[in-house]
Amino acid sequence: MHWAHAVSPDMIHWRNLPIALAPTPGWDDADGCFTGSAVDDHGVATFLYTGVKAVAPEFATLRDGHSNLREVQCLATSSDPELRTWTKWKTPVIQPPADPLLTGFRDPFLWRDGDLWYLGVASGIRKQGGRVLLYRSKNLRQWEYLHPLASGKWTERESINPVDSGEMWECPDFFPLGAKHVLLYSTAGKVVWETGELDRQGMVFHSQRSGILDYGAYYAQKTQLDAKGNRILWGWIPEKRSDDELRAAGWAGCMALPRVLSMDTRGDLQMRVAPVAESLRAREEYNYSYISDSNQKRLLALRSVEIKNLCGELRWAAAAGPCSLTLEDSAGPWWSLDVTPTATGYTLRVTTSRFNCHRSEPPGISIFFLDASVAEFFCNDLYVITSRIYRKPVGPLRVRTAGLDLKTLGDFEAWQLRPISPDRLTT
Repeated sequence: MHWAHAVSPDMIHWRNLPIALAPTPGWDDADGCFTGSAVDDHGVATFLYTGVKAVAPEFATLRDGHSNLREVQCLATSSDPELRTWTKWKTPVIQPPADPLLTGFRDPFLWRDGDLWYLGVASGIRKQGGRVLLYRSKNLRQWEYLHPLASGKWTERESINPVDSGEMWECPDFFPLGAKHVLLYSTAGKVVWETGELDRQGMVFHSQRSGILDYGAYYAQKTQLDAKGNRILWGWIPEKRSDDELRAAGWAGCMALPRVLSMDTRGDLQMRVAPVAESLRAREEYNYSYISDSNQKRLLALRSVEIKNLCGELRWAAAAGPCSLTLEDSAGPWWSLDVTPTATGYTLRVTTSRFNCHRSEPPGISIFFLDASVAEFFCNDLYVITSRIYRKPVGPLRVRTAGLDLKTLGDFEAWQLRPISPDRLTT
């Protein structure tokens, strides 16, 4: 495992740079530089990351049925403006706890409070659940263990890999947002968000509300602050195809569009794609107004939609009542959404060849981004479903509202998007 490295002026158009961190033979990261965090320490870029090294099973902290690795927290610094060169500390700055029930020890995150740094590390206890272990330091080199910042419960399902059973959390993140604090972590194949209060005296997080960050293909999330102080969420979109298929394709995984985080009045986490993504719009192809345009005009506008090259954006407002929208090519459905009223609200079902999701919530504003095999669907800024669709299209994609009164579909807009570069890869 290495740390890749890219630079961007706008968080949309990226340029690859040389590898940032690579394993060093004989060191504690000899078998991988796992996830970590980068911080500004008085003008010096500083990485805290998890280094791993193969060891005998009795010394391992990561035992997932494939590997026996010992996880330690390592440090590297850079004063290079483009962060091209890094200097590693030869010895780890934090060793794992000596607990035979420990299920892992990786993926540090940091924040500063006055003169103190706080660091959380993902961990867990066998047959109890995942947790975040909290440390503090004055200089990022010497760390004092405090206690768990937050803890969870396991699924009570046995698994060789403790992440799958909820006995281990991965890639946690913790930050203030509005008047609350937010905790994110990945476990059991999903990303969980929790909002609540941080007891600053005891340095313990008290969760008040929780939910799922993305109901589809989304994992190993990470946040940062942009130049304007917005909390930006990044996420990895994993594969939903077999290892043989992805090896034949020659690549695996990609990054989701950047999302700006906020919080509603109930304390629920909200997400919207960063406005800079609008720079990808080539032109507005289609739009109609639910209020001012006739049913016939709306029907003609929808029938004229053509998303070419699997690269487009749709936005619409769903009115009260059932609603169905399908994107299809000449070979059949590509992606579809069905909204059905229930006694308690609505059920949203996104159906692709790979994923189904049900959710009860009034549909409101829906936003859809399509880029090749990736489809990111946002509803009300609260619920997101990222899908993977690998079938090659037969012609452009068109919009169909199967057998429903078009009045149930509100204002509608569609854009053809430009890829970030001619070959759809960063350059």
